[in-house]
Amino acid sequence: MRGLLAFAFAAIAALVLGGARAHADDTYRWNIPSVIPAPLVPADNAMTEAKVNLGRFLFYDKRLSANGTISCASCHRQAYAFSDPRVVPVGVTGQKHPRHAMRLVNVAYLPVLTWANPNQRALESQALVPMFGEHPVEMGLGGREKQMLAMLKADVRYQRLFAEAFPDQYDQISLATVTRAISSFERALLSFDSPYDQYRYGHHPDAISAAAKRGEGLFFGERIDCAHCHGGINFTDNIAHVRLRAPEIAFHNTALYNIGGTGAYPHDNRGIEEITENPADMGKFRTPSLRNIAAGGPFMHDGSVKSLEEAIDHYAAGGRTIAAGPYAGDGSKSPLRDTQLRGFKITPQERSDLVAFLQSLTDDKFLHDPRFSDPFAAEAK
Repeated sequence: MRGLLAFAFAAIAALVLGGARAHADDTYRWNIPSVIPAPLVPADNAMTEAKVNLGRFLFYDKRLSANGTISCASCHRQAYAFSDPRVVPVGVTGQKHPRHAMRLVNVAYLPVLTWANPNQRALESQALVPMFGEHPVEMGLGGREKQMLAMLKADVRYQRLFAEAFPDQYDQISLATVTRAISSFERALLSFDSPYDQYRYGHHPDAISAAAKRGEGLFFGERIDCAHCHGGINFTDNIAHVRLRAPEIAFHNTALYNIGGTGAYPHDNRGIEEITENPADMGKFRTPSLRNIAAGGPFMHDGSVKSLEEAIDHYAAGGRTIAAGPYAGDGSKSPLRDTQLRGFKITPQERSDLVAFLQSLTDDKFLHDPRFSDPFAAEAK
C-alpha cells in the first residue's frame, strides 16, 4: 500500500510540476566552497531567496498538520542535522512511522529521496507524502487540502510572502507553490564547513585532531573501506550535481536482519522490495550521507542502532546477530547481504579514531545557523 501511495503522489506531482528536468541554477548564490559543484534544481522551480524564506516559514508552521501539533521541523530538527532524536517519528494520530527520519542536510545533492523508494526523485513530490500520506499518517492533511490553503490565503504574512516568492503566478497560493517553497528551503540546507572540510578543502592542517586523521586513513583505507559506500563530497554513493552527466544511485542490504535464515526483514521495513517486488531487493535501503552524522542519531533505517560505536561494531561483524525473538537471525550469514559487507577486525583504538573522524564531519555553524532556524520562535523572543 505504501508503494502504491508513493506512485500516486509522484504522478500527482508530475502533473502539478510539469515534469520539468533538473538544471544548474546560475542565479541563486549557493553557500558552498568553490571546489564543491552546485546541486541540480528543477527547471520550473528556480532557487530564489524569497522562495527559501517562504519555505522556511512553511517548514516550521504547525498549522500545516491536521490538528496543529506538528510541522516538518517536528521530525527534522536543526540541532540534529534536520533529523529526529527519536527512534522513529510519531504522526498527528499517534501512529509511529516504521522508519527513522532521515537527515535533510545536503538533501539537494540526492538523486533519490527517502530510505527505500527508487521512484521518489523530486523534493516537490516527496513533500506530498508526509502531508497527505495515510500509511502511515504523518501530518494528516489527507482530504484537508482546501482547509490548509484557505488558512494560508487568510494569513496576511503569507499573502505577502507568496507574492514575493511567486510574483508571476496567477494562483500564488496553491499546493504547487507550497511544495515548491518548502523544497527550495530544503535545497538551501547545505553544510560544507565542518572541521574536516576546513582540513581537506580549507588547507587548515590543525582543523582536526591526530585521532581524526588516523580515522580518516581507516575510513578510506582498503581494510575497512567505509568510503566504498560513503565516499564523495556528500559521503554517500547516491549523488547528483551539475558536474555529473548522470546521477549515481545505490541501495544496499546491510544485514541488520536475517529472519529465519532467509535474509528476510520485518514486514513493514523490507526496503525497495516493497516497490520493486523483486525478492533480491529485500533489505536494500539507500545509503545516507554521513555529513553531521554525529548529530543525527540513532542510526540505520529503523533507528535500531544507538551509537556510532555500535554502528562500527555492526559493520565489523559483517551483520547484526539477534539472538532471540521474532527477528532472530545472524545477519552475517544472510544470503542477501551486500557483497561489500565483508566484516573486518578493528582494535578499540582504531574504533575510537574512526569515531573521531566521523565527529569531524559535524558542521556546528550549520546546526545553529539562524537562516535555517524556527522563524516563529525567533519572533516570540
